[in-house]
Amino acid sequence: MKQFSFDLQARDGAARTGVISTPRGDIRTPAFMPVGTAATVKAMLPESVAATGADILLGNTYHLMLRPTAERIDRLGGLHKFMNWDKPILTDSGGFQVMSLADLRKLTEKGVTFKSHIDGSRHELTPERSMEIQKLLGSDIVMCFDECPALPADCDRIAESMRLSMRWAARSRDAFGDRPGYALFGIQQGGLERDFREESTKALVDIGFDGYAVGGLAVGEGQEAMFGCLDFATDMLPVDRPRYLMGVGKPDDIVGAVARGIDMMDCVLPSRSGRTGQVFTRHGVVNIKNARHADDPRPLDEDCICPACSNYSRAYLHHVFRSQEMISGMLLTWHNLHYFQEIMAGMREAIAAGRFDVWQADFHATRAQGDIEPL
Repeated sequence: MKQFSFDLQARDGAARTGVISTPRGDIRTPAFMPVGTAATVKAMLPESVAATGADILLGNTYHLMLRPTAERIDRLGGLHKFMNWDKPILTDSGGFQVMSLADLRKLTEKGVTFKSHIDGSRHELTPERSMEIQKLLGSDIVMCFDECPALPADCDRIAESMRLSMRWAARSRDAFGDRPGYALFGIQQGGLERDFREESTKALVDIGFDGYAVGGLAVGEGQEAMFGCLDFATDMLPVDRPRYLMGVGKPDDIVGAVARGIDMMDCVLPSRSGRTGQVFTRHGVVNIKNARHADDPRPLDEDCICPACSNYSRAYLHHVFRSQEMISGMLLTWHNLHYFQEIMAGMREAIAAGRFDVWQADFHATRAQGDIEPL
């Protein structure tokens, strides 16, 4: 069986490009992972997601363990077969839901007990159970089980949470075992504090993982604080392993993260925004619900080749959104995912050519121009 590996092919400043190899296919980095929370990227067919240029999807342990259950997915042939996606899948550990369901949970050294948001039933999630669920799903990249507080938080709370996560990381590593072809990523924690991030990184490297994530960011601290943390946190991680920033983000967040050495990202924003009429283009954000688009025959972005831009006018997209037609979410989500993958391809090419600074300056200058003028 082909083994999991990472080939770092070029650097330009802190920015990196390379290839993560897995038995189910290669992942070109920097990589953006569309989020398929419940075994689907909302409003998209799997083959449509692949057509945007995505090499990998993210699945959600918490949601899939509750419905339809990991055991059922395993009986039906695993998550790839279940959702008709033959490329790599990364699954999160359930740790983010541990944070977001604070009102429904009880946290102990062993793990977390919580009430289902679906029917109120009680469940327990531990490092061992998280590893079991992700194995049943057949995830190519498994995330260790962690806990992180929302920011801002006091230093004692951040330190306590980070150290608990490091103990859980060791248990996750033990429970994951030896699985050739599959990868386990550790998650660096520590809030915005350099010394906590250093302590977390040392613990993770001592345990040993196939890749490393920067966790506990994009949880309310703002872009400036996030970038400030990435300026030191990313460099702490091993150079020869993939670096994954969890839950990020907007186009300028993604570009800024890559400029600071990040290789992988995920976010629900392209699909969620598509369903609510918010469209990301090279000229900035377009709100298709606005009346200014009602008589506009022009595409969202004349330089975009996605189906929404190639075949439909702003006027039509405005109409179907206001009419609450399903095609609205489908077309706008496709466009957003296409644009995010276009950003990733542009960065990969620029880094390989040693022109990342030029590409980045052009990216920001074009966005600063704003959307086209109304007719």
